[in-house]
Amino acid sequence: MSKLDLPLLQRQLQPYQSEGRTALLPALQAVQEIYGYIPEDAAKEIGRALGVPLADIYGVIEFYSLFYPQPVGSTVVHICTDIACALHGGEQMLEDACRRFGIQEGETSADGFFTIQRSPCLGLCEHAPAALVGQSAVGQIDRYPLEQLLAGEIPRPQGVFGGTQRRLTANCGKGRPASLTEYLASGGYAGLRRALSLTPAAVIAEIKESGLVGRGGAAFPTGLKWEGAAQAPGEPKYVVCNADESEPGTFKDRGLMEEDPHRTLEGMIIAGYAIGASKGYIYVRGEYPHAYAALSHAVSEAQAAGFLGKNILGSGFDCEIELRRGAGAYICGEETALFESIEGKRGFPRLKPPFPTTHGLFGKPTVINNVETLCNVPLILANGAAAYRQIGTEKSPGSKLFCLSGDVKSPGIYEALFGISLRTLLYDLAGGMRTESPLQAVLIGGAAGAFATPAQLDVEMSFEALKSAGLPLGSGVILALDQTRDLRRVMLNLAHFFAHESCGKCYPCQIGTQRQLEILERLADAKPLQGDPERLADVGWTMSDASLCGLGQTAATAVLSAMRIWPELFGASQ
Repeated sequence: MSKLDLPLLQRQLQPYQSEGRTALLPALQAVQEIYGYIPEDAAKEIGRALGVPLADIYGVIEFYSLFYPQPVGSTVVHICTDIACALHGGEQMLEDACRRFGIQEGETSADGFFTIQRSPCLGLCEHAPAALVGQSAVGQIDRYPLEQLLAGEIPRPQGVFGGTQRRLTANCGKGRPASLTEYLASGGYAGLRRALSLTPAAVIAEIKESGLVGRGGAAFPTGLKWEGAAQAPGEPKYVVCNADESEPGTFKDRGLMEEDPHRTLEGMIIAGYAIGASKGYIYVRGEYPHAYAALSHAVSEAQAAGFLGKNILGSGFDCEIELRRGAGAYICGEETALFESIEGKRGFPRLKPPFPTTHGLFGKPTVINNVETLCNVPLILANGAAAYRQIGTEKSPGSKLFCLSGDVKSPGIYEALFGISLRTLLYDLAGGMRTESPLQAVLIGGAAGAFATPAQLDVEMSFEALKSAGLPLGSGVILALDQTRDLRRVMLNLAHFFAHESCGKCYPCQIGTQRQLEILERLADAKPLQGDPERLADVGWTMSDASLCGLGQTAATAVLSAMRIWPELFGASQ
């Protein structure tokens, strides 16, 4: 639609008017779905409808990469060039697509049909190289003719699930979302039924006793977080699911949402009951259209069956869950930046303290957990904390989802008990190296993780063992690199990611990620300056110590680990 249809636009915006600024992202997304971009007149109309200054609206539009203030092609093709896809030819696929139309990345073909864009990690690492064609995720795009990709004729990639356990992933692997009927048949919502038979305090005690900690990287005790929000003064309270999985190499939450969406909902409802929250939000990454669709359908099913809404299962507890789509910003995976985004602002992280348990979403007590964490909750409530603690290790109970990608034969999501060795994950579950070239290194924890060497293959994958080995578990990324890989280029790819995704709010990260990128570019091109290794280490530690949030604090973690293991790569002496 090329011309602004004011009556249609006003009808589209009417549902958002009562919500005010917090509806800004949904309103912008609705307008963009009509026009393909956000015309200036439409932005003005949104401002009038929501009471938001036009300058603020454009500040939000320019912050998020999936909003387009200018016309784009009828189909936007995002080609991933982050670490897993870069290893498998993502850059070449981007170049080929641009060459096909005689354009540069970010430009639109002469016929107006296609805009080709470089994309950060799409969470399709087991299908690398991957792309998002319009609202369709496609994988292994190097196996198909370019014309077939652009025509949307490549089949949607199917989830790859395996492991030694299938607790969290019991309903996954069908290539489609499990229905409510299937979820109930597998014991679904039994945890909620038991939770509603207990007091909220007893539910929290059960979670504390289980030893569950966050699975997003920080590993904070879930029960303590819930207890803090439950005891905090202030109403209303909120429960938020962080489904903005953007860490390069990570795709486990996408798999859970796409194939077993009710498990996330059940965990959220239990959390809401435990802390006294009757409203929840699921913030789904903008690059996850299939996960968003699966969750939307699951919410409708749960409402119709009485698991959501008023007087859930006759308990007197009310709970509503609203889905929100992100709009392309890695920083919104940081919990306070995510709150800002839901509130209709740019996703800048907040200073802490205060912490979300007392001053979270809309300044109210809030519990925020990621998808995998919440998916553990129904299992704990259904079977009891004692049963949960019988698996895994003493300090890391339960099972864990690991994202295996890179140079392994069988990349995918593997569920295993904490304590499994890195060697077993790589060689027994993922089939070992995909070529005859032996293992050179393993990136553990994602772009914000650290490197391990073949000498560390027998390390146990648990929080305590990895900490002793100087390695982070992070988001569960296990990315294997064989000896054909240039580690300088790998680190340069990671540096590009952080420099692009820094929100710029604090100078240590804003400037540090750029300096890190510049130094690694010189090293990768074999044109280092005198003192570059020292400068690189100094920039890394400065970001780690002085940045406002986790992005800057971990932007140099992988590089610093590489400098410690392979000083010769940087021109430094042992």
